[in-house]
Amino acid sequence: MKIGVFFAKGYEEIEALTVVDLCRRAGIDVTMVSVDGTQSVVGSHNMDVRMDAMLEDVDFDGLDMLVLPGGKAGTQGLEACEGLMAQLDRFYAQGKWVAAICAAPSILGHRGMLKGRRATCYPTFEGHLEGAEVTRRPAEADGNVITGRGMGCAVDFGLLIVEKLISAQAAKQLAEQVVYERQS
Repeated sequence: MKIGVFFAKGYEEIEALTVVDLCRRAGIDVTMVSVDGTQSVVGSHNMDVRMDAMLEDVDFDGLDMLVLPGGKAGTQGLEACEGLMAQLDRFYAQGKWVAAICAAPSILGHRGMLKGRRATCYPTFEGHLEGAEVTRRPAEADGNVITGRGMGCAVDFGLLIVEKLISAQAAKQLAEQVVYERQS
């Protein structure tokens, strides 16, 4: 399994890096991708993180999932990236996994990907989940879409990704390894 986690200036560090950490611990190949054309991307709390790749260098056909971390400015940067949005639309249409947390599920809502699905996001962005049944759970999976509520739910979100890409047992074992009791 291989996923891309996409970073734009102002991303929420905990949401992005928790997914990277948990998925790598589970043996999933994770590529951290800059959509800003910079080798490192500064998050919403001024943490500068070095990326594995630039958007233009990503082999999207080799990825099994696209992950969009939140943070208001980071979410705006991701949504403004036409190349990423084209790939997101293609993944969704092909039934491949798409995942977003905090403010980023608003992108999925704007693109019509949440109609008739259960979804969750940061409370002030719930109005952007167009057509979704908003659950307010820490993390939610419906069809090929995974959403997470916010920074405090990043571990649940990451574990749900592991569960869907590998197995429930793998997610349970990983939760035990990192001494975490799952909320969802």
